[in-house]
Amino acid sequence: MIQASLFVTCTVDQFYPQVGESTVGVLRRLGVELDFPAAQTCCGQVAFNSGFWNEAKPLAKRFLRTFRDKPLIVTPSGSCASMVRVFYEELLHDDPQLLEEASRIGPRVYELSQFVVDVLGVSDLAAIAGSTPPPARTVTYHESCHLRRELGATHQARTLIGSAPGAELVEMEQPEVCCGFGGAFSVKYPEISSAMLQDKIDDIGRSGADTVVACDASCLMQIGGGLERQGAQARPLHLAELLDQATR
Repeated sequence: MIQASLFVTCTVDQFYPQVGESTVGVLRRLGVELDFPAAQTCCGQVAFNSGFWNEAKPLAKRFLRTFRDKPLIVTPSGSCASMVRVFYEELLHDDPQLLEEASRIGPRVYELSQFVVDVLGVSDLAAIAGSTPPPARTVTYHESCHLRRELGATHQARTLIGSAPGAELVEMEQPEVCCGFGGAFSVKYPEISSAMLQDKIDDIGRSGADTVVACDASCLMQIGGGLERQGAQARPLHLAELLDQATR
């Protein structure tokens, strides 16, 4: 049995707890012995992205201390996984001890779709589908920026969506283009962010999908808000929730 620890992320903890619950349910059904270190908190990404590195460093230190002895760490967020795997080396470059620790722990951190496909070797959800058929839906997939560009994960989520019972994957135009959220970017540059979001909503609409799936709750917050305000047909769904419904 594979042992792993859940890093749930701030956005999931505060706004989308159902995504964390779905992540736990899916991984346990896939035979993962999962634990949840209670000392965990923010990975420091918010402060780091805004230039407050002195404030981000204590959070990074806490993450490293909390997960130091964990063999594998899984998180339902490409951006948080990227922060630890990629950007801790930049944040902690002036502290050799912490940098060495980050270089050891970073490769153990996986975004959920990467973990399921690359670590567990699961690529066909139909083989482990639950007894209750999930709702039929057409799904289009939004590629989160960090997941694609920093982690290089372009096929894992699509593999899982395409094999999920009841789900038909239909690609939108330019799925790799940013939704305009970018954390503080959407606050500092609302006009640019809104224009980017509109392009994304238009792409979703042209796809004809009734569901848009992503691997980051923050992207879905941005996209979902825009869809709701415009009365669009499509609704946001985190990949963890889709997997949960397919295997429940």
